[in-house]
Amino acid sequence: MNITAKLVLILVGSTLLSAASAQDATDDEADVLLTIEREWEASRKGDQDKIDDMLTDDFMGWGKTSPAPRSKTSTSNWSRFSTELGRIVRYEIYPLSVTVRGDVAVAHYLYSTAFKDKKGEIEMSNGRYTDVLVRTEDGWKFVAWHGGDDD
Repeated sequence: MNITAKLVLILVGSTLLSAASAQDATDDEADVLLTIEREWEASRKGDQDKIDDMLTDDFMGWGKTSPAPRSKTSTSNWSRFSTELGRIVRYEIYPLSVTVRGDVAVAHYLYSTAFKDKKGEIEMSNGRYTDVLVRTEDGWKFVAWHGGDDD
């Protein structure tokens, strides 16, 4: 095999490998966004057990209204309390970026929500979040998040 043929094979092989890697990255990014969407949908439905399953045991999240980061247990307790006050009746997320490196993903996005309290009054809000997820045997799970409503 001459040098030109070898170079062509190397270039074609590396191009195909790059395309496959890019496809894997795209699939991972889509899976991460789907996981985030599922968490928001579980929140809308008030399904705290599902949300708990989506958090790693060592989860630490820092919502804007929290004085400090909260553990998985603390996050669950406060979320359950919040559902006693009302619930999200509509939401929309606006992904800004997703970066996946190995088994870790960081997603930045904006959101809009409509929260209906027990009196039936609707409060609209907008905000931003950064979520950190890790790939597990059960799929992507949240290990941390930070964000909240814009003032």
